[in-house]
Amino acid sequence: MSTTVAAYAAPSAKAPLERTTIERREVGEFDVLIDIKFAGICHSDIHQAREGWGEAIFPMVPGHEIAGVVEAVGSGVTKFTVGDRVGVGCMVDSCRECENCEAGLEQYCLKGNVGTYNALDKNGEPTYGGYSEKIVVDEAFTVRIPEGVALDEAAPLLCAGITTYSPLKHWNAGPGKKVAVVGLGGLGHMGVKLAHALGAEVTVLSQSLRKQEDGLKLGADHYYATSDPATFEELRGSFDLILSTVSAPLNLDAYLSLLKTDGAFVNVGAPEEPVALNLFSVIAGRKTLAGSGIGGIRETQEMLDFCAEHGLGAEIELIRADQINEAYERVLTSDVRYRFVIDTATI
Repeated sequence: MSTTVAAYAAPSAKAPLERTTIERREVGEFDVLIDIKFAGICHSDIHQAREGWGEAIFPMVPGHEIAGVVEAVGSGVTKFTVGDRVGVGCMVDSCRECENCEAGLEQYCLKGNVGTYNALDKNGEPTYGGYSEKIVVDEAFTVRIPEGVALDEAAPLLCAGITTYSPLKHWNAGPGKKVAVVGLGGLGHMGVKLAHALGAEVTVLSQSLRKQEDGLKLGADHYYATSDPATFEELRGSFDLILSTVSAPLNLDAYLSLLKTDGAFVNVGAPEEPVALNLFSVIAGRKTLAGSGIGGIRETQEMLDFCAEHGLGAEIELIRADQINEAYERVLTSDVRYRFVIDTATI
């Protein structure tokens, strides 16, 4: 039988989130029931709750940075047992049959993966995310959180961590490589930590020097203000990889000028507005303009294990559930260092 749990939901686009109840499905043969302990607030939650990325499904329970403990398992579950520390990220299913799914790239499922919230599952039922007491997820889309990472600091790794780790690994960030991270927010601060741990020389490109001290403590070797035109002159042709974590439209031509020959500018932040580009900015220097989305389940587990090995977790501000709407407004003004995490015991 299904379970009724408390949650925070947006009843309609742009409406404040409010406490409500939702139904979680019965635990199936390959499902795990997770007692959610912490849920991170991602900027993606705000984009979707306010329909910044297009039409959405309401009521919406956001949250795809979920950390908790297994409360029950289905009869066919082999990966987890009751009491295990686990996490759920941005997706809860995929076709599992296409070439991408078979390659461990479920995030790029050719039939479309099933989002943790604001999506329809294979039965046509809406999915609800982590701003809730419990969730039921197939074991194939559940990952183990190593003991070396605190649960509250682990929650943001399920989106912010994997969203930055995946492109850093794909574009071979490591010793001898110069990597720039645009923006020092929820995504950017993890990008800095991970690029540093991978052995790259790391530069933060931020609008101002306001967070410079933080950036250097997090592992950056250099920090520049992009509001200073001299930055783009001084750093021209400097980087092998630039990872853009901001959701505001950028002057792509200016940032592409900072790449070395064969360098890559990779977007993980997703602005709501289109951006302009002069194609000569990529033609000259054989540069790559790319995007990257989260990671597959295997890579997400790899990232969590890497973070445990290197003692990495997100920099968080723990909040009560009744502070979610305030937190949304603070995210929009960059007033968080660096990820809000909801203590779901307060729901």
